[in-house]
Order: sequence, then structure tokens, then C-alpha cells
Amino acid sequence: MKKLYLLLSLIVALFLFTRLFRITKSPPSLYWDEASIGYNAYSISQNLKDEWGAILPVHFRAFGEFKLPVYIYTTAIFVKLFGLSEFSVRFPAVLFSLGTVIILFLLTLKIAKNKSAALFSAFFISISPWFFIFSRVGYEASAGVMFFLLGIYLSILALDNPQWFIVASFSFIGSIYSYNSFRVILPLFLLITVPVFLLTNRSKMKNYVVPLIISFAFLLVSVIPIYRLYKYDAGAVRLSTVGVPLKLSSIPQITGNYLSHYSLNFLFISGDSNSRSNGFGNGEVYLVDLPLFFFGLIYIFKKRNLKLYLPFFLLILSPIPAAITTQSPHALRAILFAPALAIICAIGLNYFIQIIPKIYKSVVLVLVVILYLVLFGLNFWHFINSYSQKNSGDWQYGYKEIFLTYKNDFAKYNKVIISDDYAQPYIFALFYLKYDPNSFRQTVMYNPVNNWGFSTVESFGKFVFKKIQLTDLQKNTLVFASNDDKIKGVNPVGEIKNLNGTVSLWIYSR
Repeated sequence: MKKLYLLLSLIVALFLFTRLFRITKSPPSLYWDEASIGYNAYSISQNLKDEWGAILPVHFRAFGEFKLPVYIYTTAIFVKLFGLSEFSVRFPAVLFSLGTVIILFLLTLKIAKNKSAALFSAFFISISPWFFIFSRVGYEASAGVMFFLLGIYLSILALDNPQWFIVASFSFIGSIYSYNSFRVILPLFLLITVPVFLLTNRSKMKNYVVPLIISFAFLLVSVIPIYRLYKYDAGAVRLSTVGVPLKLSSIPQITGNYLSHYSLNFLFISGDSNSRSNGFGNGEVYLVDLPLFFFGLIYIFKKRNLKLYLPFFLLILSPIPAAITTQSPHALRAILFAPALAIICAIGLNYFIQIIPKIYKSVVLVLVVILYLVLFGLNFWHFINSYSQKNSGDWQYGYKEIFLTYKNDFAKYNKVIISDDYAQPYIFALFYLKYDPNSFRQTVMYNPVNNWGFSTVESFGKFVFKKIQLTDLQKNTLVFASNDDKIKGVNPVGEIKNLNGTVSLWIYSR
């Protein structure tokens, strides 16, 4: 047992080192969603109001897409402890993802009844290309994955002690208030697993009835704010802009979107085309995962144990939230794929080790671990040394530089005009300047909601956010223009470059 926990501790140490090392430098800037989470957490920590002035909201209006509360309120704790910073925004993702690593170990131990498989699952998720960047960047999905897997683990514990169903229901509620994908996955998961559970445990049903009723009562009550958001507020606006219409004519598109997550190109070669969802710049999984995956499936279907079918079922469910949107394949929305695959590959490796001659077991195991560590190490080295330089523009690095490098110059001007070409520059101003939430709410002016359902800030204080024109260059005005709205015929007084040397913003002043 000591050896087991020693090995698990080494996996945890590997995970923490590779997530915390240069966490505020790679990626090189907060993305707009991270900045929004951070500033709303900051605002909550100041006076319990979000940026719009809502007191302790269940859904944060943010850009108009209504961010979910779990990650923001968690971040508010760290902002209160450490101040508003990039670290305070990203550190909760590390903790939630560490929770996923540990829960995956416990869950695999419970369903596979094998300590080696449990260790392998924790190891595989720790070095997963799919999981990597989401576990060191302030995305809400990290909390959703942890709470959903915890809910499953607690539900399995409830087979022996039905009271755990009630605790599991709160964990599932945590998942649907962490990330939107689980608002799709959880109902589907329960729709299939609950009837199977009832049919296979009829002899013990009298012990389960009351806890199950209480659990579903909590789940139903938790849906009320979600229903109100989409029925009476503007929550459905954003969904309608990114979602595929759910009608018969859309079936081919939805099917294609779903299957794209199993394509060889997405899985093993290119991965997600969005660099913010693909830290390593290659496939979402390792090619060496493929044989282990098949060995895992062979073992699962050979044993015909309902608990062992669980990771395969999760693998089938995981792409559905992305499939019903217009952007597919989508690594973030299908993030449940990563832990499901880790369990199957862990079971597969353990099965393979069992069936080979005893003389080769230790050698093969060591070689497999070394191979994975080399693959992960090379990817991690690339991420630390070249990812930020290559992809800083995708992380809106130029906006960060405005408010860190030039913040002492703002007092010299009556007005600071910033191009909104890279989207939502106002949130970077609020975050990096640690702008007082009350002052912001008193002076903010909004543009009409755009075609994507987003609210955009026109101005607050001396800051204006718009497409730059020649007429903007007036006396005592500082202007930051993108490449697309660079002022023709006027020489800039400076420039802000991305880390790869390309110009992000041109600076003008009078």
C-alpha cells in the first residue's frame, strides 16, 4: 500500500510541476474569458456584486453569454487571498484538475478492482495532450470535469451506502454550474444509467428509493435557475448563435460534427485547430494510445461487467455537446473524452501486461512508461519554450501589453482609444488596471448586442473601445490601432508586438 501511494504521489508531483511551472508566462496572457472570470471574481470579492452590479448572481452576465458561477466564486477566494492576478485566475484550474487526477485513480480502482490500472489512469490523464492546457488555464471546464467524475464515483459508493446518492447529486449540480457541456451530458448520462441501475438492483430497491427521490428533488430544484435563464432572460441568445438547430434537416451536420471527434487527424495528427485548446500543436492523444485503447475495449467487453462499461459510455457521450454546435471538432466542449480514454487505456495496458509472458512484464511496463514520459516531455519542452512565442496573438497579448506597459502614460491624456478588433479590450483594461468596480459601473456605456450574442463595452472613464478612424486622433488623445484599422498617412509613435515579432497594435498620440 505504501508503494501504491508513493507512486501516486510521484504522479501528483509530475502533474503539479508541469502545471505550475511558468503558469503566468505560458500562455503569455489571459484570454478574454479568463480576464472576465478574474475581474468578476475581483468584483465579487470587493462588494459581492459582479461587473454588471448583480448581487451574488447564479449566472454571470459577463459578455452576455452568462458565465457559470463555480469557477468564478472559487477564483474570488484566491483573489481575496492573493490579489487580482493571472495566478489567482489560473491556479483554481490546477486544483480542480488535480482533483480529477485523484478522482480518476479512485474511480478506476472502484470499477476495475486493480491498483495498477488505477495508477495508470492517473498517469495517463496527467500527461494527456487533450487535458494538458485546460489544466493550467483558467477555463471553467476543469471544474465541470472534476465534479462530474466525483458525482459518478460517489454514485458507485452509493451502491453500498445509498446515502451517498444525495452527496453525488450535489456534485452533479456542481458540474452543471461549472461548464455548459455538462448541462447536455448529465441528463443523457442519468437517462441511461438510472434505468440500468434500477433493473439490475431490484432486490435492494427498498434501500435506494428514499435517497434517490431526495437526490432527484435536489437536481430538479437546481434546474430552476437554468430554466429561468433560457426562458425569461437572454441566455438563449448566445446558444442560438453557436448551436446547430435541432431539427431533422440538421441530423447530417450533427452526425458529421460528432464523428469528427473520432477522426484520425483530430485525434493523432493536428488536434483542435484553435491554439488555445491545443497546447502541444499536434494530436489530442498519442498514437501509442491506440493499441492500449483496443486492449482496453477487449478486456471491458470480455468481462461484461456493467461498471467497466462506464468509461466507454463516457467516451460515447463526450462529443455530444460539441456536435450540436457549429464548431467541431472542439476539444474543450468534448473534454470528458480525455479522462474516459485515460481509464480505457489504463485498463488496456494492465490487461496487456497480464497476458504477456512473465519474464517480459517488468521490461515492457518500464519501456511503456519511459515512452510516454519522453513523448510528454518533448511536448512540454515545446510548450514552455515556443508555444507562447508562436501563439501570443491568439491570447490577445497586445491588449495585456497596453495596460501593463503604458498604464503610467494614461494620466497624460484626456482620452485613450483602443481598437476593439481583437475583441473585448475593455475586460483587459479592467483586469490589468485592477479598475474599481463601482467606478466602472458608474461610467460604462454599452454597444448594442452583436451577432454572436455578446455585449460590448463602448467606453468607461477615459477609455473608448471602437474601430479606429482618423478623426479619433485629436489633442490629448492616445490611440492604439490594430493592423486592420491602422491610420493611413499618419506615422505611429510606437508599436506593440506579439512575441513572434509581428505588430499587434500601432500607437498614435497628440
